[in-house]
Amino acid sequence: MKSVLSLLFFVFMTLSCKRQQKESAVEDIAIEKSEVSRNFYVGTYTDDESEGIYQYALHKDGTLEKIGLSIPSEDPSFLTFSADKRFLLAVSEIDDDGNGKVSSFQVKSDTLILINQKNSGGAHPCHITVNDSGNILVSNYTSGTVGLLHMDDSGLLTGPYFIQKHTGKGTTQRQKVPHAHSSWFVPDSDSKVISIDLGTNQLWFSHLNSKMRTLTPSEPTTMDLPKGAGPRHLSFHPNGKWLYVVNELNSTVSVIEKTKKAYRPIESYSTLPKGFKGESYCADIHISSDGKFLYASNRGDNSIVIYKINAVNGGLTVLGHESVHGEWPRNFSLSPDESHLLVANQYSNNIVSFKRDKKTGLLNYISEVEAPSPVCILF
Repeated sequence: MKSVLSLLFFVFMTLSCKRQQKESAVEDIAIEKSEVSRNFYVGTYTDDESEGIYQYALHKDGTLEKIGLSIPSEDPSFLTFSADKRFLLAVSEIDDDGNGKVSSFQVKSDTLILINQKNSGGAHPCHITVNDSGNILVSNYTSGTVGLLHMDDSGLLTGPYFIQKHTGKGTTQRQKVPHAHSSWFVPDSDSKVISIDLGTNQLWFSHLNSKMRTLTPSEPTTMDLPKGAGPRHLSFHPNGKWLYVVNELNSTVSVIEKTKKAYRPIESYSTLPKGFKGESYCADIHISSDGKFLYASNRGDNSIVIYKINAVNGGLTVLGHESVHGEWPRNFSLSPDESHLLVANQYSNNIVSFKRDKKTGLLNYISEVEAPSPVCILF
């Protein structure tokens, strides 16, 4: 009897070990795969060869690989994830009887599944963001409006519940009417909102009432940028003291200080190399998570400007300008571990990867891959 029990125990332990070894091997493969590459989505303009939203891979060595079309979509020019990354939101930068579109997709491995689509609250939506509570802000460029929508726990979109209409104008040819270009939830707040209007040349400050689902003006309501600046996007410094606005029309970055009562502009810095002559327009801006370096893209000079951030006053010092190895860098992104920086070159139809030195902030070209009219990179 003892020998039988011993035999059964031996068989059980052998099978158990094999199962554990198999599970461990599967886990090792998954870990190895995650260490080798990180997938990301690419938003595009679909005027020519593009069909919608694509998926690519960034490998550990910095090389890029095209995986393929995730889902057909019309002009998905800006993308964002829900807080838990179960859903992807995309604008359709179109004018359909005065409205663009916002689509919600369920993220499923190598594909996206459409949940539903809603009007954006204006024509040609070009930026979208969502907070942890599912409140969505959509900036509509042509209409000069910010639409407020909502997404529930299943990814279903409702709204728009409220449309904030901007008023005023700037001083240049492209600033005759409002052009809302982006809207942002202030970090550590689900209710404070900053919208950027290229046309009125201002930052707009609002309070989100989640229950009433409205945007109400804060005090002060607006802040003027230098004449002709054409503010486009912003990036918040990790320390909460400063925010940085990239200005499309005059190719500068403006440093804004946060005070107890409001925000105060400090200084603006050129994004272009000394002696540059010709047309160039800024597009995107990002800050490293350690708060030491800031990057901005120049469309025309076709470069990424690299700044060192002064830890005392938030001022900027130019470290260099890196060629994007393409034309019209509309959007770029740091990889999740910030070891790489990827650039979407709209006119040359390519995405370029750079190795980023975390100590110096400098970039080193590694690789590129074909992409049809890429204008947004989302990890």
